[in-house]
Amino acid sequence: MKQNVTLEAKALAKTYFSTEPPTEVLQGIDLSVSEGEFLVIMGASGSGKSTLLYSISGMDRPTGGQVLLEGRELTSLSDAEMARVRLTRMGFVFQQAHFLGNLDVRDNILLPALKAASKENKDAAIARVDALMERFGIVHVKNHGITQVSGGQLQRASICRALAGEPSVLFADEPTGALNSSMSAEVMDALTGVHRSGTTIVMVTHDPAVAARGDRVIYLRDGVLVDSREAGPWQAEKAQQREDDLLAWLRNLGF
Repeated sequence: MKQNVTLEAKALAKTYFSTEPPTEVLQGIDLSVSEGEFLVIMGASGSGKSTLLYSISGMDRPTGGQVLLEGRELTSLSDAEMARVRLTRMGFVFQQAHFLGNLDVRDNILLPALKAASKENKDAAIARVDALMERFGIVHVKNHGITQVSGGQLQRASICRALAGEPSVLFADEPTGALNSSMSAEVMDALTGVHRSGTTIVMVTHDPAVAARGDRVIYLRDGVLVDSREAGPWQAEKAQQREDDLLAWLRNLGF
């Protein structure tokens, strides 16, 4: 049975005209992300992987092509309309949490959820945030300041914040880039659980151990999608073999 397409890019291009000559960062990328898929974007530094993530998530506007989310064309939306789509239909986890220092952990998670919810759904949003904090094992630090928790706890809080609005797709940009190996595994276990619950994930990473969690890995070189590798569902007992196979594929591509 064919899966529904959640996110689609058609002939996506991004050129920066502030340089001389202009810099083509993305060159006509076609990409489809199926509902419930865990897609990983990889490539060497400067390959355009983060630019691709920002372009398909509406954080940056492409200079050519189209982006569709659940069939809705995004590239023609106004800034205000796009901001609303990001708030209500997308979730984001970055390398740094970007939390507000004057709010505790729970209020940082709750703020965008309340902003996205209608007046009638405020109580449901609050209940959802509390359930997410329980699910990801951070309810005991809910009243802590953001400097009073570990990096792993802070990233799990970021995942809670990203899921609080019930997004159709979660975007992650180097979510483990600032963490040690133990905290990285902790965060990836959390994201793997999110994926298994049915959430579509699109993630950028440079780390093969992290990338091995994905169903599919695509590889960019100089703004062009040069190869794609299907890996299937994650199996913890085959983690090392999965990582080794991925690393061999990446090395063959010049990673």
